[in-house]
Amino acid sequence: MANPLNIVTSLLSTIIFHLYSLLQHLLISIFSPSPPSSNTTLTGPKIAVIGAGLTGVSAAAHCVSHNSDVTIFESSNNIGGIWARVNSTSGLQIHSIMYRFHPSVSYSREYPKREAIVKQIKGVWKRYRLQEKTKFGVKVESVKKASNGNGWIINNDPSLGIFDGVIAAIGTCGDPKVPPVPGIDSFGGVKVHSSQLDGVDVKGKDVAVVGGGASAVEVLEFAAANGAKMVHLLSRSDKWIIPRNPIIDILLSLNIFGAEMYTSYIPEFLLRRFFYRDLADLAPAKEGLWESTPMVNDSVLDQIRDGKAQWLRGDIEKVTKDGIHYNLRARGVPKGGPGNSTFIPTDVLVYATGYSRPSLSFLPSDSFDPPPPNWYLQTFPPAHIDICANNCTYVNAIGTVGHFHIGVYTRLLLMFPTDPLTRPPEGAMRFWVRFTTALKTRAPTKAFDFFTYAELCWWFLECIVVNPFRWKWAPFVVFGWGGLRPMKVVRKEKGLGSGRVEATW
Repeated sequence: MANPLNIVTSLLSTIIFHLYSLLQHLLISIFSPSPPSSNTTLTGPKIAVIGAGLTGVSAAAHCVSHNSDVTIFESSNNIGGIWARVNSTSGLQIHSIMYRFHPSVSYSREYPKREAIVKQIKGVWKRYRLQEKTKFGVKVESVKKASNGNGWIINNDPSLGIFDGVIAAIGTCGDPKVPPVPGIDSFGGVKVHSSQLDGVDVKGKDVAVVGGGASAVEVLEFAAANGAKMVHLLSRSDKWIIPRNPIIDILLSLNIFGAEMYTSYIPEFLLRRFFYRDLADLAPAKEGLWESTPMVNDSVLDQIRDGKAQWLRGDIEKVTKDGIHYNLRARGVPKGGPGNSTFIPTDVLVYATGYSRPSLSFLPSDSFDPPPPNWYLQTFPPAHIDICANNCTYVNAIGTVGHFHIGVYTRLLLMFPTDPLTRPPEGAMRFWVRFTTALKTRAPTKAFDFFTYAELCWWFLECIVVNPFRWKWAPFVVFGWGGLRPMKVVRKEKGLGSGRVEATW
């Protein structure tokens, strides 16, 4: 029997996407900045962008469209970041309305696959003439101040340029992570990481998936689509699964407190009652919905109900030639706790264990006091307001990969060196971190280990409101309107001095 909630949410999702498709042209015309002409001389701050994934390309496009020159440093020979390295069948788990990483992006499907996403990244890269501003094969190993203290130098090589600001856009997904598993060398079947499924034959086979996150869901979809006999999802912990519907996902991201509240039991109860239904035992027993990034998927629970998949909570004891000995734990029993030992026949073993996080160690050492994500607005190290680690310091969140926050962070970085009176002093940035931490004292996670998109927008509002000298920049920072035109006002303000803003954030 079809899940009524799935039917309703699917219908709503389709309606929203068609409306969204009609509005895309309007959104582009309102929010998409114009590319600079080929003969334009860019006179604004010069920015180094480290990484040519979707965040780096989007940030660089924002820079050049606002009269600021950039150089993109990419260690590989391709653009696209993680999307250039995953399976051809990989795609979005969230609705594309929440994945418009630049205002000029336009999707033709609700849940596009890898090829369509990479196409959009390359489209932005070409549209804003970033080809000539990209240096491939350059791994950034150090970012240091110039000898005179003015500007940043990459890899101790002034010939690469001297920059007014740095955007670290290295993402959160580095090399595939494969943890040690007892007895894995004795396994007689195929073993592969979830990012390397292209060409793997699973038809009629037992597939064991080590891991219970978004990668595991992707493996399940791949295996089901390719005729696997059974998919065994081996998860050490439980994660929330939420419907693949933009209305529900956006509503959950509107928790402005960015943490569990007394009323959190209401959406959690509704999910258990109407989404999990007979599989409510799979919902986390102790972890709240606003404690870690949930999985966004509709098919997992249906595959389990149809007998095509199993969700097994427990710990791997050892791997043998033909399968996995597994300690199956009951709901609420912690990792490593008591359970029932069982054997799982396995032909294909897939590591859905994610990726190692790329290191920000190339930044100056004083950037890590305090360490990320405990930075100003989560992305600016208090010691250096002219460095922005965009989309690479977060831990868990419910939000989007929309163009809004990538653009806001980038435009803040352009505003700070352009207008000295808008720059927060180091002490004020550290105070903001302590203040925000204090506000979330009762949160079950550390203050910056989880946030929502509404909370992020509140941080941006705080940033603008607390300093009157930033008010004139509000249309530029928030919407990208007006470019660097407030500089006319900045010149008149120079005589006012900077003492009045020393205590602001």
